[in-house]
Amino acid sequence: MYLFHTRGNHEVYQGKQWSCLNIWLILCLFPRTCVSNPSKPNFLLILADDLGIGDVGCYGNDTIRTPNIDGLAKDGVRLTQHIAAAAVCTPSRAAFLTGRYPIRSGMASGTQWQVLFWNGCSGGLPPNETTFARILQQQGYSTALVGKWHMGVNCKSRHDHCHHPLNHGFDYFYGMPFTLLNECQGTDDPELAKSLQDTYWLYTQVIILAVLTLLIGKLTNLFSVKWKIIICLAICGFLYFISWFSSYGFTKYWNCILMRNHGITEQPMNLEKITSNMLKEAVSFIERNKHRPFLLFVSLLHVHTPLITTEKFQGRSRHGLYGDNVEEMDWMVGRLLDVIDKEDLKNNTFIYFASDHGGSLEAHRGNAQLGGWNGIYKGGKGMGGWEGGIRVPGIVRWPGVLPAGTVINELTSLMDVFPTVVHLAGGAVPQDRVIDGRTLLPLLQGTVQHSGHEFMFHYCGVFLHAVRWHQKDSGTVWKAHYATPVFQPEASGACFGRGICPCFGDGVTHHDPPLLFDLSQDPSEANPLSADTEPLFDTVTRRIGKAVEEHRKTLAPVPQQLSPYNNIWKPWLQPCCGTFPFCWCDEENNKVHGML
Repeated sequence: MYLFHTRGNHEVYQGKQWSCLNIWLILCLFPRTCVSNPSKPNFLLILADDLGIGDVGCYGNDTIRTPNIDGLAKDGVRLTQHIAAAAVCTPSRAAFLTGRYPIRSGMASGTQWQVLFWNGCSGGLPPNETTFARILQQQGYSTALVGKWHMGVNCKSRHDHCHHPLNHGFDYFYGMPFTLLNECQGTDDPELAKSLQDTYWLYTQVIILAVLTLLIGKLTNLFSVKWKIIICLAICGFLYFISWFSSYGFTKYWNCILMRNHGITEQPMNLEKITSNMLKEAVSFIERNKHRPFLLFVSLLHVHTPLITTEKFQGRSRHGLYGDNVEEMDWMVGRLLDVIDKEDLKNNTFIYFASDHGGSLEAHRGNAQLGGWNGIYKGGKGMGGWEGGIRVPGIVRWPGVLPAGTVINELTSLMDVFPTVVHLAGGAVPQDRVIDGRTLLPLLQGTVQHSGHEFMFHYCGVFLHAVRWHQKDSGTVWKAHYATPVFQPEASGACFGRGICPCFGDGVTHHDPPLLFDLSQDPSEANPLSADTEPLFDTVTRRIGKAVEEHRKTLAPVPQQLSPYNNIWKPWLQPCCGTFPFCWCDEENNKVHGML
């Protein structure tokens, strides 16, 4: 029966009013059904740089104060076996963005240079790789990256931006296309130059000698060689020479730059203001996009050397400049959480915090340690197999959807963020390529008890150093090392003599049979097992060996983005805010910033 009543000369349909009132009451009484599990949540992904798992309070540190990160873990889920796909920046971040081992995208190195070394090189994340940002952009998300990129800029010309964040699904970019270096601060302890200068000069001499030999042979008719070969070799020699020359004092101008989208705002960048500027940009993006779904990737410059720390935090910690930098990083995380709360986005925002790999053990200045602490785990940054280089903090918070105060000991990976974010945003994981990540949501919500990973492969560059097997029926986590770095000094636990551990050559020891550890009982990897001490030794090593064979069948040849040619400085690719080579500018404080 329909009920009408008269108001003035108008009849009102009271049944429809009552129906709307019912709906309104239901929404008020049961808000969680509509608020806490939205169809399109926001995403705030925070990635620290070089942070050790032992540097954070909720992972056992009781001297460095990290109340905001600890609070994030208290209100969310803490992952204790969260693994980076590489122990250095460039390949680890490529895997994080694509959900794929870096060897699949060509972002793993077969040379001694494990990361990109110049803004003006041609290597970088290939345009045909699909990032989670690109998929979310297609799903209607507003996407931004604030902070460090370190995955290339240009391919063939100074302005093609083929590797740039805006070509990989981000609507907005503010930050460093490269990474922090000691050279950015102008210290007398160069970080990039010392590892390049000798190599560049050696290559220059060898190529010049080869060119002169070929030239003399050609002119005297001793042997036949095409002019094209001589010219190509001469060009390569010239590139190595100018790269060697540029490493003396020019690194600050070529690599330490600040960009907004495609434009350069500071060259070289102003380190004193970088922390506040990046925080303002991140907060501003959240405020501008609070009424639409957004993805904000905050790629922190903390806690990479030279540990740029504002005066407010200097001298506050009990661990020198490194501890000060960690505590400032925690404060930045707190400011981001504050703006999420202020804009009433807490229940609608999936927040993730992690580090790109383990802390650097070799970073020091005099007697001062400038790198992180990796807790009980052996090794650190640059060591592709040892736990200290790849086991990182991993925290996820989503109130009302994920149970607070949960600790998960199952095997997870930074690559898992890709399918997790894509799934929650309503997108589809690409079917035309191998995706190595596994969605985290069932594990985070407790609907499954075991990780989607059975095996995990630990690379150092393109070289497989170790394999982890999570034996589901027993719960045991086995780890086999096929190669380990040679420490310098021998018992130091790090490669102090080299600055960073190599992936191949005389700097590693190969193991056949592999070194085998039971991480369930020996997470510090202190006691290798043998056939005499472990009855399952042969069975386990055979099963892991078979998994390696199966894994290698899934690998396809791809262009090597970190090859010597792609990783050498090329003047025509160098981002420059003026007329090259006069690349000096400071537009950051003199420009009206455009909004998305």
